[in-house]
Amino acid sequence: MNFVPASADQPIRRRIGNFARRSVIVESSVKMSEPAIGDLRDPAYLKIRDVIYQTSGIYQPKEKLYLLASRCARRMGAVGAKTPTEYLGHLTARGNRKAELRSLLNEITIGETYMFRSVPQLEALRRIVLPQILENKIAQGGSPHLQLWSAGCSTGEEPYTLAMFLSEERRRLLAGWTFNILATDLNDNSLSVAKAGIYGEHALRSTAEPLRRAYFHPCGGDQLQISDQLKSVVRFERVNLHDDGSMKMLHGMDVIFCCNVLIYFDLASKRKVIQHFHSSLSPGGYLFLGNAESLFQVDGRFRLVHFPGAIGYRKPALDTSTEVKREPRPS
Repeated sequence: MNFVPASADQPIRRRIGNFARRSVIVESSVKMSEPAIGDLRDPAYLKIRDVIYQTSGIYQPKEKLYLLASRCARRMGAVGAKTPTEYLGHLTARGNRKAELRSLLNEITIGETYMFRSVPQLEALRRIVLPQILENKIAQGGSPHLQLWSAGCSTGEEPYTLAMFLSEERRRLLAGWTFNILATDLNDNSLSVAKAGIYGEHALRSTAEPLRRAYFHPCGGDQLQISDQLKSVVRFERVNLHDDGSMKMLHGMDVIFCCNVLIYFDLASKRKVIQHFHSSLSPGGYLFLGNAESLFQVDGRFRLVHFPGAIGYRKPALDTSTEVKREPRPS
């Protein structure tokens, strides 16, 4: 994954194509003013790291502490703190500490993405996962409705990709079915971009022309904006995956996508988040992670499922004896 820096003075439409993929630590591709190496020995940085970890589950090893220091330097300038220790006070002791911590998390949780990034996962959804879920719902007398969750949705490319994919399937597989998509992230700035739904060629480079015509409209220059029709099936919310209160409110999901997020958590945080995902999924639901991520030694309650070019994790159905079995459909 190639990371890009965020720039506060970029107009929103220019920032769309360069904005983040996931809520992760950013390593800038341009030179920026960073604290001197000696500053990294200040114990306040480790305490700031611990505050971030306790709040979000994001863990920064010592060898990456310089990235945290550079982001802290930005916020120190914004609040007028002259030392890391003074800035730590803004995060822990001041009246606006929650707001400042939120601002710091906005600085450190930025990545890069584009639409239709993982076609093998979409093919698995089309050929195996959705037919299986639909048949099981019908067999159990469930309503013809699907709920999907894009966890760590960043600037919205993944949930809008899912919305386009499912909308196209309404003509075939999903005829007579409805769906909605919950899209969550920790970064307020990323969510603002996602809600605006304005994208450039960088984000759209893998989006076919027929889909561009069907689900976007011109928005000045080379920018395209998501149609109101597509926006209507996606709900964006700020959710901290490490927060028990928020996560316990989310349930009844048929499919969860959480790609390239867990790699920035330590084992304890991964186990906590995956436990919540397991609770949020309906029996027989699926969890998709990034290509570099795995539930090995994290959670043994899911069943690993191999698809062509992708893997998924399935929450077993309550009664496997009545579960509908389905083989992959021919392409």
